[in-house]
Amino acid sequence: MTLVEDCIGVGHLSRDGEVIRQVRYRIARFQGLHGNGLPVPGVHRIEGRFEFEPGDDVAELVGVPMMLRLEDGRALTVTLADAGGRVLSEGHGPSRCLCC
Repeated sequence: MTLVEDCIGVGHLSRDGEVIRQVRYRIARFQGLHGNGLPVPGVHRIEGRFEFEPGDDVAELVGVPMMLRLEDGRALTVTLADAGGRVLSEGHGPSRCLCC
């Protein structure tokens, strides 16, 4: 996996089309590449961190796929890995890529 993007900003988390909250994020996007340098569709990993306000109870969001709308307007499907704000999403699947 090769780091293809590292971004920091303020975005909006949504679930089922409804905005849940605004978050400050730092996201690193990794992409699997063939030997010739072309990307392998669906082979990717998103790692990062969300900063929540002190006292925010986010335990119910852990493990739930959500949409993060970045400052530049793009949207990424992400999963909160723990209540501390760690983000991790990877691999194939209906909620992760469009190739399968």
